[in-house]
Amino acid sequence: MVVTTAVQFFESLFSNRPSACRKLHAIAGSVVILDEAQTLPLKVLRPCLEALRELARGYRSSVVLCTATQPAVTVEAGFKGGLEAVRELAPNPPDLYRRLKRVTVTPIAEPLSDEALADRLLAEPQALCIVNSRRHARDLHRRIAAAAPDGARHLSTSLCARHRRAELAAIRRDIEDRKTVRLVSTSLVEAGVDFSFPAVYRAMAGLDSIAQAAGRCNRNGDLPELGRVFVFDSPEEDGHRPPAELALFARTGAGVLRAHDDPLALDTLRAYFQQLYWLRGDGDLDAATVGEGPDAIPGILTALCRHRSKHDFPFADIAKAFRIIDSPLVPVIVPYRPAGEPDAVPRLLDALRHAPVAKTGGIARALQPYLVQIPRSARAGLLKAKAAECVRGDEFGDQFVALVNDDLYHRDVGLDWDDPTFRRFETSIF
Repeated sequence: MVVTTAVQFFESLFSNRPSACRKLHAIAGSVVILDEAQTLPLKVLRPCLEALRELARGYRSSVVLCTATQPAVTVEAGFKGGLEAVRELAPNPPDLYRRLKRVTVTPIAEPLSDEALADRLLAEPQALCIVNSRRHARDLHRRIAAAAPDGARHLSTSLCARHRRAELAAIRRDIEDRKTVRLVSTSLVEAGVDFSFPAVYRAMAGLDSIAQAAGRCNRNGDLPELGRVFVFDSPEEDGHRPPAELALFARTGAGVLRAHDDPLALDTLRAYFQQLYWLRGDGDLDAATVGEGPDAIPGILTALCRHRSKHDFPFADIAKAFRIIDSPLVPVIVPYRPAGEPDAVPRLLDALRHAPVAKTGGIARALQPYLVQIPRSARAGLLKAKAAECVRGDEFGDQFVALVNDDLYHRDVGLDWDDPTFRRFETSIF
């Protein structure tokens, strides 16, 4: 049994590196289970589907698309050039949906300001609110914490992974002990986190994200009545609208919600994915650019078709173009110290400054739980303000950037880079 990520699986299929290609023989004749299949990025959706089709057709592999929100990628669902001969494994999905229903989902008609949203959350002893950006999560959390600090919690990728693990464990304990918990989070809480809240608020997003949020409400089915999920939008003037990369999903979700009574019903989800793929068009579902300059080709499948007559496929360019995650973010090492544990980051940074180059790989791996990914421009601002520094920059460039101004990393919301010159009052007194 091989457990890996979708990123590693698909990027290996499209790789030109011997180390990646050497392991592909193991897929032949296997069962490939893709969890959360709806998360395949639209930009490379068609190449991914063609790879799955070829594994089933040419290599005797069985492919299982596992998800609560099955994307409409089959010919039967109206997807042009989609997967064929696909069968449902779950017996009678409509009946299962009815029997396993644990929540009601209510769209809030008018945009909800942060003040009104905070008031709603403060009225709940335990509630989860999921928003679309780290800034919104931070701003809303601070508003709630100012009114009622006990139970105010925050989760986002502004916290390093080690910090998030500690927060997840603490929040889970408080929920089980029936303590007050008002958690504001980004979408990271929607996958692989087994929280169960009686009330969940979700900022407008794609219906698959709303379904994932609903999975954190009455998750164990132990409430005396159905859990409550509310979908809201933020006013334009609040500056908390969905970021550009999520705006299409949110618009599509909002449009489908207006035409269907139950946001989580199977026909609603099918309509959502059909609308999403139709809006994108064929070109947007295979949009990676292969090659550079005047010879660049829009689309991986287009590049393969163009070269198939001579079999001179541009494998290196395709490997470079195919990315499941195309992130513009860069890492910063932050000074997080778990309560009751030794301060590992200064020790690791000191080792990194003095270790031979050949031995820095292990130190880099040990530092990974203390990284926060931020926009490149934000990291440049930290470096310019001398709030961060490059460790052994002459040898490694900007591979290791460590936060110097420890006051920018907060125990509640993690790294806040808006003002690189910020200093806490108590640390400014000499």
